[in-house]
Amino acid sequence: MKQTRIGSWLAIVIGTLYFVVPLIGTFEFSLRMRRGEYSFDAYRVVFGDPQFQATFVYSTVLALCTIVIGVLLVVPTAYWVQLRLPKLRPLVEFITLLPLVIPAIVIVYGYVRLYNSASILPMTGSARSTDLLLTFGYVTLALPYMYRAVDTGLRAIDVRTLTEAAENLGAGWATILFKVIFPNVRSAILSGAFLTFAIVIGEFTLASLLNRPAFGPYLQLIGANRAYEPSALAVIAFMVTWACMGLINVVGAGKQFKAAP
Repeated sequence: MKQTRIGSWLAIVIGTLYFVVPLIGTFEFSLRMRRGEYSFDAYRVVFGDPQFQATFVYSTVLALCTIVIGVLLVVPTAYWVQLRLPKLRPLVEFITLLPLVIPAIVIVYGYVRLYNSASILPMTGSARSTDLLLTFGYVTLALPYMYRAVDTGLRAIDVRTLTEAAENLGAGWATILFKVIFPNVRSAILSGAFLTFAIVIGEFTLASLLNRPAFGPYLQLIGANRAYEPSALAVIAFMVTWACMGLINVVGAGKQFKAAP
């Protein structure tokens, strides 16, 4: 028992050092912009950069749009599969895993070939239509994470009993989805939403090749042309990502709503 406990703590310490030491080194380097002393000049430069503000706001708006579209797509699909079409679960799970297998660069080249200005459905001819195309691409990339989160939440509740009780009370499908199913999988939806937000904020390939002013290409541009600001941006992106992870834990620990017949 003692050897097992020591081995477990040793693994935890090694894993913690593996992740924490590079982060500390990056943070320490980001403070060296002023020669001979530590300062937050790099962070002041980053936060004062209008391009930083514009790209972060742009990616945040697209992340929110991605979350809304992903929730409206995934929740009804996962609900219907669990309730009426359980035999299709392996097929749906396979489809939702495809974005993990197909590289993002392949997806974006397919978009460019299918939706260029010479195609039947041009979506790259204007900024707004390209933004919509980029949002759909983000929905595709986030699909595995959103679907797994929602599917896990649905498996934790008695979907059939809740649906039959709501139907007996005269509720329609829209009422069942938005007033019964959505509240009971609230934690799962928010967990998938925070993961989606983290993915969109750091994504580079789709936004770069579609030539959109997103936060990911801005990170790459600063990294290629500056010394200390990239380290500050890396720390900021890390903090944003871990803030999302922390919110997932907080939301996951909360109580779900219970729908009574």
